Amino acid sequence: MGRTDEAASRTYPTVPRVGVAGVVIADGCVLLIRRGKEPMRGRWSVPGGALELGETMAAGVRRELAEETGLRVTPQMVLTAIDRIDVDESGRVRYQYVVVDWLCGLEPGQGMEAVVSGDDAMDARWVRRKDLLLAEYDLAEVMLDVIEKAFEYVEGMSR
Repeated sequence: MGRTDEAASRTYPTVPRVGVAGVVIADGCVLLIRRGKEPMRGRWSVPGGALELGETMAAGVRRELAEETGLRVTPQMVLTAIDRIDVDESGRVRYQYVVVDWLCGLEPGQGMEAVVSGDDAMDARWVRRKDLLLAEYDLAEVMLDVIEKAFEYVEGMSR
């Protein structure tokens, strides 16, 4: 199946799809992207996307982060899994993903300054924890909870 067919099959699916996302914390900041494609086009979130057939979740996280931000990361642990269901005006499921969020670290020698927006990200940037509630980011409550969990874990590891 080519990428065009694959992208089309994501809309009005017959079964849920598996997505992966990477929460990267560095120097008191979290890596966010502004999505360039549906679902959630134009919304800020952590980088991620659909798992490909035959791909492990860890490999999918590494690939998605590289494609969307140019960064090389090491998936460290699963933070949580969340449901993302988008229903249209008639009540039909337009998109449905079960997204597995991973805590990721930058690979050795990979600096924060290497971040770029690529693939289906309109923008990519490091955001300070205290700035996450700014209206500019309009992060979903579930996303704020996942990011907070990641910050708390990283802080606990540094003690």
